[in-house]
Amino acid sequence: MDVLSSMASIAGYKAALLAAEKLPKMFPMMMTAAGTIVPARVLIIGAGVAGLQAIATAHRLGAVVKAYDIRPAVKEQVESLGAKFVELGLEKTDTETEGGYAKAMDEEFYRRQRETLSRVLAESDVVITTAAVPGKKAPILITDEMVKMMPKGSVIVDLAAEHGGNCELTEAQKEIKKHGVTLMGPINLPSTVPFHASQLFSKNITTFLLSMIRDGNVVPASEDEILKSTLVTKDGLIVHEGLKNSS
Repeated sequence: MDVLSSMASIAGYKAALLAAEKLPKMFPMMMTAAGTIVPARVLIIGAGVAGLQAIATAHRLGAVVKAYDIRPAVKEQVESLGAKFVELGLEKTDTETEGGYAKAMDEEFYRRQRETLSRVLAESDVVITTAAVPGKKAPILITDEMVKMMPKGSVIVDLAAEHGGNCELTEAQKEIKKHGVTLMGPINLPSTVPFHASQLFSKNITTFLLSMIRDGNVVPASEDEILKSTLVTKDGLIVHEGLKNSS
């Protein structure tokens, strides 16, 4: 039923392809008659669904992949996909919501995170950022100064562009160059893979609707956790906690 996860999988996959196309290097190591071509170095920031799919795709293309996330619990998942988990010494155990998403941290944490990430970015040919906090502006993880430190010709694909971007230079729906680095701020990447995006979305919606059918009748189960969390209004009243808190 999770539309976000299915669409994020497509976005992560396509982000790796966009980076591979734009990078003036090849992803895999190759032995050629003219010598050995070293593999591209890819860093994924945020190991949620999109990040994990980006890791898997970049790894399949032959890049050397590293990944970072503030949630230490995802280390095993990152390593199972062939990437190295970057540990900055800032990871915390209370960084997840009940739904498994990253929590928003304070600005001091993000400042320390940026300082420590700088050295990793300076060694990366490609950076794909996926860090988002539901309902809030995306945290700034890459500053102008950090972009300056990256190798010329490097590529940043910012999957948080629609929510402000993880890089402070990102412009949504645009591809720009700053300090010799290409910055891409794509939005709605799933729409660029329409066949499987539609297939997955329809499966999500169908499964959700069928969960409310009992003996041929629509009978929403009030105790169902998913239905409770998606119910917006009932008997003329707003019952969704998120909407009530935002009003």
